[in-house]
Amino acid sequence: MHSGGGSVKRLLAACGGALVICEAPAQAAPAIMPEVVVSATRSERDSADVPVAIDSVGERVIREDQPQVNLSESLNRVPGISVLNRQNYAQDVQISLRGFGARSTFGVRGIRLIADGIPATSPDGQAQASSFALGSAERIEVMRGPFASLYGNAAGGVIQVFTADGPREPTVSGSLYAGSYGTYKAGAQFGGQYRDLNYRLDLSRFHTNGYREHSSATRDLTNGKFKLPLATGIVTLVVNTLDQPEAQDPLGLTRAQVAANPRQVAATALTFNTRKSVRQNQAGLVYEFETDGRNQFQARVYGGDRQVTQYLAIPLSLPDGTLVQLAKTHSGGVVDLDRGYGGAGLRWTHALIEGERPVTVTSGIDYDRQAENRKGFLNNNGVVGELKRDERDVVSSTDVYAQVEWRMTERWSAAAGARHSRVKFDSQDYFIVPGTQNGDDSGAVTFVKTNPVAGLVYRITPAWNAYANIGRGFETPTFAELAYRPAGTGLNFALQPSTSLHKEVGVKGRLSSATRVNLALFHINTSNEIVVDSNTGGRTIFKNAPGTRREGMEASWDSRLGGGFEAYASYTRLNAEFTQSFVSSGNRVPAGSKLAGVPQHTLYGELVWRHARTGFHAGAEMRAAGRIYVDDRNSEAADAYVVTNLRAGLEQRGAAWRLTEFVRVDNITDRHYVGSVIVAETNRRFYEPAPGRNFLFGITATHEF
Repeated sequence: MHSGGGSVKRLLAACGGALVICEAPAQAAPAIMPEVVVSATRSERDSADVPVAIDSVGERVIREDQPQVNLSESLNRVPGISVLNRQNYAQDVQISLRGFGARSTFGVRGIRLIADGIPATSPDGQAQASSFALGSAERIEVMRGPFASLYGNAAGGVIQVFTADGPREPTVSGSLYAGSYGTYKAGAQFGGQYRDLNYRLDLSRFHTNGYREHSSATRDLTNGKFKLPLATGIVTLVVNTLDQPEAQDPLGLTRAQVAANPRQVAATALTFNTRKSVRQNQAGLVYEFETDGRNQFQARVYGGDRQVTQYLAIPLSLPDGTLVQLAKTHSGGVVDLDRGYGGAGLRWTHALIEGERPVTVTSGIDYDRQAENRKGFLNNNGVVGELKRDERDVVSSTDVYAQVEWRMTERWSAAAGARHSRVKFDSQDYFIVPGTQNGDDSGAVTFVKTNPVAGLVYRITPAWNAYANIGRGFETPTFAELAYRPAGTGLNFALQPSTSLHKEVGVKGRLSSATRVNLALFHINTSNEIVVDSNTGGRTIFKNAPGTRREGMEASWDSRLGGGFEAYASYTRLNAEFTQSFVSSGNRVPAGSKLAGVPQHTLYGELVWRHARTGFHAGAEMRAAGRIYVDDRNSEAADAYVVTNLRAGLEQRGAAWRLTEFVRVDNITDRHYVGSVIVAETNRRFYEPAPGRNFLFGITATHEF
């Protein structure tokens, strides 16, 4: 990676091009730079000046002493969000934001994922985080609150990943990380500037044997970014490929099984050889240009394909003779998806009024479409059997939006906007068995919603801002949530979108140039919350609950303490509960019950010491989480826990090269705890145990030509 400007090069030359051991002059604690974000307004702003809760996680946090495989490594420091590494690469990480997405049994729900301006969330609100290339990420932005609704359906929050530009000089780097449970990651990057073309290419292979039995996985990932200035603007091409063959799924465990041996596998996982294969290819093109100083445009187009094959643990029949997979109306235990997707968007930003009281208007239109051939087959103890389901599912969304920013006075500024969304689902059934209940289950449904948002910022002092916002959001069911009816075959079109009203107040400020503090209080009421009704053998049925309430607090403190010390802490309190009783799986869920999968408290703390003269650093991390209920009746819960991690690294630099080495020990006290839960698992295998004490070593070498 390029080391920076001419003053750095002169310093390296003065050291003879060898190891940098020059004594740096004593300095006061370095200032924390302003946090630049774009998610809130779609243009660069200091995060303190926008009326939303938003955090930007920088390149050093993402990469330093980390394997750069899962979002859980760097985002658990952000208040308001919970990212759980399930130790199960067949199901991906489990992400919830202010409680949205907590019900997901696989993939990501209720949160919009975006990479370099290209949606990683499909029009129905379903997303996967496994295609994010963290090794080449420059920063990750996490936005909470109602302004996320300006990104469309299922935006309980927004997570955006931005790939770094290539360095100014041709640079090549290689990395190798290895650790416990047969885990390793090998990566290579190449980037630079060739005439006008800026480029960066990142390739990696990750493999693990898994903490638990039957949980091995291999993931090959490629991410490329190519940026070219034209006479009228800048065009950026982003390409991404993911190949994850046969990631094993150990399923969840009961509480008794966790106590007996947390590394064991559910017996049915071995019987049916539960596993998942994923292959994805995607490309996106973004063109940005100006017509004059007051008008800016961005056009984007993208497309890709994704193939998924998943083997589920569903019995052919029960001991009493009841047919399960063998029933005429059952869709089988092997899911085969062949998905094509794409979309386009156009955005216009206009400086309506310039000067000391500027008014800026941003408007745009987005169209996204996904077409999926979905088949189901019998799972004959791990072997594909006869066809049980055959349909083509298409979902498309057409959205228009507008947003206004106005600096009203020296102290007051405002932002407001609205998004009109039209999401259409269409399913064509090709598996029809005459004379049975398995008839033609084709159908279509369209959901339409307009969501307004507004916010104010008040500059209390030059160092402190207060803000407030309010807005509405909505979340349609995904095709995966529509996939099964409580009885019979076909899509569950009785499932309705949830709607929500968000209110938030907060303060952002600096106690000094070296210390930044953020605080947010929020209240969210939701109607028709989509919840899990039953979850058996990968066949999850959903229903609507009448109402929920989420209220809580998020706080963070970031400081450079001097003497080479840095400290960071964040805390989230979230009370998420049902406001009305309802019946789920034949059981009454009383009002006041807590939402499943949502910890009420999370706390993160980090202390790092850096010795600039030698390039050495060492750090300690602590994460605490409250108990997590496993179902909406709150019949059981994963216990609260506290884990501590230690890490240390060393950096050496020469005139054109750099070496970094690190070692980290996670869960240093060897604490036995449950890292995540499978919500409403019918067989009561709710729990996914987290690893005990484990180690990771890494080395990266970089050379600039």
